[in-house]
Amino acid sequence: MSERPLSPLAAVPEEIGGHNLLVGKKVVVTAAAGTGIGFATARRALLEGADVLVSDFHERRLGETVETLAAEFGDQQVASFVCDVSSTEQVDALIASAAQQLGRIDVLVNNAGLGGETPVADMTDEQWDRVLDITLNSTFRATRAALRYFRDAAAANPAQRGVIVNNASVLGWRAQRGQAHYAAAKAGVMALTRCSAVEAADYGVRINAVSPSIARHPFLAKVTSDELLDELAANEAYGRAAEVWEIAATIAMLASDYTTYLTGEVVSISSQRA
Repeated sequence: MSERPLSPLAAVPEEIGGHNLLVGKKVVVTAAAGTGIGFATARRALLEGADVLVSDFHERRLGETVETLAAEFGDQQVASFVCDVSSTEQVDALIASAAQQLGRIDVLVNNAGLGGETPVADMTDEQWDRVLDITLNSTFRATRAALRYFRDAAAANPAQRGVIVNNASVLGWRAQRGQAHYAAAKAGVMALTRCSAVEAADYGVRINAVSPSIARHPFLAKVTSDELLDELAANEAYGRAAEVWEIAATIAMLASDYTTYLTGEVVSISSQRA
């Protein structure tokens, strides 16, 4: 049996430059420390002209992230806030602090999530609860806090508009061994996106989600075997995993004024064959 030929897009493309999609916007990104999708999203927002507040539970890594971004984007504001997204009080404080530090909030990117590989028969209540709390409940907490902020802002200034972009996963649609807790959480993020978007329209707020298939980065490698990552990447039509900047670029598009009529949608970022 002959091997499937590589797609012309199997080669990793060079990252595209900024196109001023978010000039003047104030963007908040959760779980942005390190080298994953959150960091790439914060960097993309800066590339597109925004001021950014990054948040994470890991104070040291968050400080290093701010230093890295500030070194590259010295003329733009890069603020930070240490936040445990499992705490309602801290999430509420994050939104309040972001509005104060940035002057206002235009965009919230809910990136926080937690994965792992555990068969259902071996899964403990703590493992299930932890993944659901960090991945789904935290998105709810931040969405709730942001909607309250946007609601009050719209009451004071009807021209004020807000955007929320959630990070879901194709596992919200697809089955994969060992991922029942993560898949259930991401399916919940999709449902939360759709339902909250209907309500958010009352305040002029758009809520959408991205649904990546696989974006390879060091944090993912800590919770997933190399063998599985290789297999998942090989199953993509392009024969490779996405680069984190490719996910971030789509998030920036959804956060921008190029998608003003799009809400309640989950955009799949995948080259997987049908």
